[in-house]
Amino acid sequence: MQWKKVATSAIATVGILAMLGACGSGAQGVTDTKKDKGLDVIGTNIKYDPNHLVNGGKPITLDYWTWNPEGVDPVYKLSKDYSKIYPNVKINIKKIAWDDYWTKLPLQLKGKNGPAVFNIHNSYDSLVQPYAATYDVDKAQLEADYPSAVAHEDAQGKVKYIDSVINTGNIYYNKDLWKAAGLTDNDIPKTWDQFIEIAKKLTKFQGSKMTQAGFNYNGAYSAIYQGLNYQKGELLFTKDGKKANYDNAVTRENMQFLKDMYEKDKIGSVNFGNDYSQSFGQGQTAMVYAWGWLEGTMKEKYPKINYGVFPTPTFDANKTPFAYDRYNGESTPGINKNQSAQQQKVAQDFVKYLLANDDYVRQAVTGLNSFPAKANIQNDPEILKNPVMASIKDHVNRLIWPGATPATVESSGQTAFEDVMNNGKSISEAVKNGQKTMDKDMKGSSFVSTESKYEFFSEHK
Repeated sequence: MQWKKVATSAIATVGILAMLGACGSGAQGVTDTKKDKGLDVIGTNIKYDPNHLVNGGKPITLDYWTWNPEGVDPVYKLSKDYSKIYPNVKINIKKIAWDDYWTKLPLQLKGKNGPAVFNIHNSYDSLVQPYAATYDVDKAQLEADYPSAVAHEDAQGKVKYIDSVINTGNIYYNKDLWKAAGLTDNDIPKTWDQFIEIAKKLTKFQGSKMTQAGFNYNGAYSAIYQGLNYQKGELLFTKDGKKANYDNAVTRENMQFLKDMYEKDKIGSVNFGNDYSQSFGQGQTAMVYAWGWLEGTMKEKYPKINYGVFPTPTFDANKTPFAYDRYNGESTPGINKNQSAQQQKVAQDFVKYLLANDDYVRQAVTGLNSFPAKANIQNDPEILKNPVMASIKDHVNRLIWPGATPATVESSGQTAFEDVMNNGKSISEAVKNGQKTMDKDMKGSSFVSTESKYEFFSEHK
């Protein structure tokens, strides 16, 4: 976002604020008396007019809790920008380690002195939902700006948070190994059959020992099987959304498909360790299926690897699948409904400022290496220079979010696959046992899948 005018008088009044308590009212600090900031209204559908006083111009401090560092969480920068416009508002940011965060946050939100605004991860949806206030934004405007917001709406069409950015799986490939095998950009596979043939060219042996894997999914089964099932039109949960849908013909078929890659096609091996990202980073594997987080791992641990990204193949190049894959989103902040009315009102204004502001999403795209959930910047040339963003763009509308999926769906699925690959169990037995474990773990759960909110759900067989 580029402000076309500069609120010089507002910025000039920024002073040193006194230390304020969580409630923020009555504390000493800067008073803002300039209602007209001389700034333009921002936003495409959700509009934010900065030309008003926040908290009547009286000093107030809001606490914001997050587990992410600056550079990852866009609220760090946007809170500073907000306070430049409204010098009477101070936003204190408290960073807490991930494991401690989910213990301390619920305890604080139960009382009246918890943070007014807090970072959310949708995997902890059930933990924070009881304490989160409903966003005061227009439903139609929200959906127009953020199409994936529909998946977060309750029966009344209200939301407590939405996706700022989304991510999904792609194929990462080693460009140097690709070139050494005589492959070019024209060889990027569109189908799984093509993919397997390419992977064979990227696989090397010394005698009977594999020294280079064409494709390695060790440790990634639970992520990849979900996408394969969706491609064939199989849901991750039953139609009522309350039970896992694991023991079915499509799951068994796709497990056999993945097993054959190693045992029949010989393009990978269970002996290449449990961590496909490490094997890829060490140059021993040519292709892996991974989500956007791998970019950070490669930059930090394996900066010398020259790699590219392309979309995950499908089974039929001439047919659009029910869904290309599952996606997950990084969430916008929650508002503490147990805080004072004064704090909540300012928090609502701040969140609306974030939702209307393209810079908020752009910062999230960069910091979280994820695709913008905001429609008006999904075709942005600068964003699409990133190969992950370019890979996601063409099928972003055909990605499905099943909801804040219970952990057992992934962990039990992974156990089932390991029982087949490492422990000699039949696919039928392993899948049946996986379903039993999922049923047991989800018994009494309030979870309901959001698959039915998917735009193309009616195509489900």
